[in-house]
Amino acid sequence: MDVERLRMLRELAERGTVHGAAEALSLTSSAVSQQLKRLQREVGVELLEPSGRRLRLTEAGRVLVARADEVLAVLDRAHADMDAFRTTPRGTLHVAMVPSAAIMLLPGLIIEAEAIGVRVVGRDVDQTPADAAGLLADYDVVVVDRDEQDVSDWSPRIDSTLLFRETLEIVLRPDHHLADSDRVTLRDLAHCPWIGVGVGHMVDDVLRSLAVQSGIPPRIVQRVNDFRVVERLVSAGVGVALLPRYTPIDAGLIRKPVDGVDVARRMEAITRAGASTRPAVAAAVGILKGIAERATT
Repeated sequence: MDVERLRMLRELAERGTVHGAAEALSLTSSAVSQQLKRLQREVGVELLEPSGRRLRLTEAGRVLVARADEVLAVLDRAHADMDAFRTTPRGTLHVAMVPSAAIMLLPGLIIEAEAIGVRVVGRDVDQTPADAAGLLADYDVVVVDRDEQDVSDWSPRIDSTLLFRETLEIVLRPDHHLADSDRVTLRDLAHCPWIGVGVGHMVDDVLRSLAVQSGIPPRIVQRVNDFRVVERLVSAGVGVALLPRYTPIDAGLIRKPVDGVDVARRMEAITRAGASTRPAVAAAVGILKGIAERATT
């Protein structure tokens, strides 16, 4: 049964005449009459019968009007729900973040989003920038880090929002021969063993950028993606490492900027193109920007 024809039948029941129903629906009387006849053919029983110059509902017609009220009420509630989704943040969002971003951003995102009616299901995913776009098949928002020197554009199917820029610094043991130096240059680090990360990950991209700038390739002795393990290896004297400024490290370690070069990562939130028209997605990205600003100032 066609919903609009059910609506016409209900209007006829309420207004008492075809003319009254037509006026309420901004239609002509003939159009309403034709549609009501089609409705009768659809259901296979008489819904209307003559009563003088008017039409009145048969018993079957009155039963169908009662059911039409139920159907139309449900549809009205469904429309209201959809309007709310278009105008008010609500529902569930699936969010993936590189682990170092999850430490900084995920707790606050979950709490602040819940306060406005959005449930965040978060996951830390050890992703490369090349992998990030593919994650949007399963996640609404993906937070990824990239070497600042990487100026390649995302696909037109992806929208990107810069959350923050973060300098990367050398992490050393307190007894390292460079620990007391006022300045640490790439040349000073030329013969140091390095703890790197997997090929394609942000820190490895930065180390490659440094090698291009200085002409001195780093001597990588270990590749570990978990920054917590990296700092343990630095503490054990395995080598030096490059870590983002806001990443928590062991209090016994020393951070130093690389003198003469500016190395940094960009943290970005990416979504499918147009997804920000969903209030929940737009709200989540806005919350992430606010948390990032507070964490980096």
